[in-house]
Amino acid sequence: MSIRKTDDPAFYARIQEHNLLRQYDLLANCIEIGMQKGIDAFDKYTLWSLNAAAVANIAQFGGRFREQPIYVGNHRPPHYREVGNLMDQFISVVHENWDVIDHPTWLPAYALWRMNWIHPFIEGNGRTARAACYYLICMKAGGLLPGRKIVPERIRENREPYYAALRAADRHWEDGDFDVSELAAYLEGLLKAQLEDI
Repeated sequence: MSIRKTDDPAFYARIQEHNLLRQYDLLANCIEIGMQKGIDAFDKYTLWSLNAAAVANIAQFGGRFREQPIYVGNHRPPHYREVGNLMDQFISVVHENWDVIDHPTWLPAYALWRMNWIHPFIEGNGRTARAACYYLICMKAGGLLPGRKIVPERIRENREPYYAALRAADRHWEDGDFDVSELAAYLEGLLKAQLEDI
C-alpha cells in the first residue's frame, strides 16, 4: 500500500513528515544500541530499517537495496548490480577508520556523501543518508546529543550548501581524489548550531 504524490500532494507531505518522526525515533533507538554494541552495530540492516521507516506508505520497496537503474538530476548512480558490494565497502571504510579518524564530522560526512553517491535505495536515499550521518555524529560524540533541532533537520532547512558540498566531494572523486572536507566543515557548523540551541 502506498500513496503517490500526484494523488494528493498535501497528504503525501503529511505522511512524509510522520515517517521522518518515526525514523528519528528509530534512529535514537539505533544510536542507543550502537553505544552498547560499538561501531559494528552500524550495518546494512540498520540502514535498511532506517530507509523502511522513511518511506513507509509512499514507496513499496523500502528497506531493501534497489534492483533497477535510477537517475538523480545530473548524477547517474552506479549500476544496481554494484550496490550491494559498494555498500559493503562503504560500511567497511567506516568500521576500519572508526578508531583512526578522531574528527567529529569527517566519517559522518563520508557517510552522507557516499550514500548519496551510491543511491542504494529506490526512494528515501537523502533521508537515510542524513540519518546515517547523524548516527555517526552521535556515536563519535558518545551518545544522543541535545538541541531543539538536530543536524538532519538543519540540512533540510537550507539545502543549497549541502548540495554544494556534495558536488565538491563528487568533483574530488571524479579527479581521483577522496576529499569530503567541505562537507565535514559544513556539518561541523550545523552541529555547533544544534548544540548552541538547547
